[in-house]
Amino acid sequence: MDIDFRNGQWLNAPATAEACEHSLTLTTDRQTDFWRETHYGFIRDTGHFLGVTTADGFTAKIRVQGQFRSLYDQAGLMVRIDEKRWVKTGVEYTDGQAFLSTVVTDGKSDWSVSQPFKELEDFYIRVTLSKGAMRIQASRDARFWPLLRLAHFPVVDTYQVGPTACTPERSGLVVRFSEFEINPAITKDLHDLT
Repeated sequence: MDIDFRNGQWLNAPATAEACEHSLTLTTDRQTDFWRETHYGFIRDTGHFLGVTTADGFTAKIRVQGQFRSLYDQAGLMVRIDEKRWVKTGVEYTDGQAFLSTVVTDGKSDWSVSQPFKELEDFYIRVTLSKGAMRIQASRDARFWPLLRLAHFPVVDTYQVGPTACTPERSGLVVRFSEFEINPAITKDLHDLT
């Protein structure tokens, strides 16, 4: 089901954002981020997130477009229960390159990066969550979906799902989101990358 961006609920709305039925374009505010404790010791819950409520057993997909050039520039999808339990996944700029990044947080954050493809100015991210298992995949063309992560995530009645963007080191990143869908969880074999 296509999601109308105008129906989302903001957590930390950016000063500049334009939402219409089929797209959302935002410009990040200064020093925005989501993180909890691990390695750095701090807690940040200031990133931009536009959430839509959904029940367990879903697959969410979104297209992300932007020019990621500064340390920790990031944009993608978030699945959130509350400030201590959430996942953000998408592009993140680190060590001079754009990577596909996932942070799984259940009390404390972890972080993983991969680079199944390097063209990350226009890509898709897909998250499937069902019965405590979260499958995260990315694609350049919305047809071939390499696996980024398989993770445990708590089972609750409802989740908030939607686009997220952060710039911990600056402001002014412009990101466009489109093709946002939430559908019943895909049931394909884990190694079926279609």
